[in-house]
Amino acid sequence: MPELKLAKLPDRTPIKLAITVTPDLHEMLQQYASLYAAAYGREESIAELVPAMLAAFLESDRNFVRSRSTGR
Repeated sequence: MPELKLAKLPDRTPIKLAITVTPDLHEMLQQYASLYAAAYGREESIAELVPAMLAAFLESDRNFVRSRSTGR
């Protein structure tokens, strides 16, 4: 089989999670969604924003990124 520059794509099957948040956090998420709509001219639901927010948070955590790269 020939070697390709593009590696095999990772599993992209969505996984649904159900979480419970405090009323204060829910209010902050609603406020963030409103600011997002004002900034980008497009409304997105909290459910659409949260995965991107979590990914951004994890990617910005240097200790987490470092531990993943060392296999810990």
